[in-house]
Amino acid sequence: MKQVLACIGATQSSAAVCDCAAWASRRLEVPLTLLHVLDRSEYPTELDLSGNIGLGSREHLLEELASLDEKRGKVAIEAGRAMLDAAAERVQSAGGEAPALLQRHGDLAETLAGLEQDIRLLVIGLHRTQVHSPGMPVGGHVENVVRTMHRPILVIPGEFSAPKSLMLAFDGSETTRKGAQMLADSPLFLGLPLHLVMVGQGNAERQAALVEARSSLEKSGHHVEVATLEGEVEPALHAYQQENGVDLLVMGAYGHSRIRQLLVGSTTRNMLNNTASPVLLLR
Repeated sequence: MKQVLACIGATQSSAAVCDCAAWASRRLEVPLTLLHVLDRSEYPTELDLSGNIGLGSREHLLEELASLDEKRGKVAIEAGRAMLDAAAERVQSAGGEAPALLQRHGDLAETLAGLEQDIRLLVIGLHRTQVHSPGMPVGGHVENVVRTMHRPILVIPGEFSAPKSLMLAFDGSETTRKGAQMLADSPLFLGLPLHLVMVGQGNAERQAALVEARSSLEKSGHHVEVATLEGEVEPALHAYQQENGVDLLVMGAYGHSRIRQLLVGSTTRNMLNNTASPVLLLR
């Protein structure tokens, strides 16, 4: 069965991720699973120190280091379980159903790829170099997840409250056309006012796609405001969002680079680097 999956970790954004995922689970009427992944780069399952220069045959030192690493790993597992239990309690105290709890050891993106077929929506925290500091680079794990996943990803920058409006950054591409239809069909944002925004006039095909998207969204019950902006994409979208008090941004995950399968699009990266609101990334 499809579910909302939320990534919980030892970060300041985890509470917001938890709240957002619980809200999305209720709106979509699907189960919620909370996931904690113990990064194997920090907590390897096996430690081989036999090649360390300087230790030589001092086996007792190797054994002590291995023992310390094993204890560190056990403490990390217990801490992860405690975080999951606290997150589950937070969900239930807000009136939600008891979520499923899942703990894995490995790489986050690889773990999510293995669970992808059961995910309807992924919720993940936006871990910048400095937490809650727009303008700082997005953590590499977010980019890895975006490159790997083929499901909608709701990225939370540190705080969450149920959105009262949203904006779809529309460029006429197949991704954003499908995104408009997805928003029209989904109960996640049902009834919320929606801003359909395109940067640059574009050609006749883009304009026709914009009209079609508006029609589809209005038929589903959204009040739609259409805007065509000038200027650079990222600054123009952020300025519009701030001026109109839009709570949540929806956009495609990639630009149109020939190597977009390898790199998160520059516009996407810039939007994430500078956002103070949740961003729903579409694939």
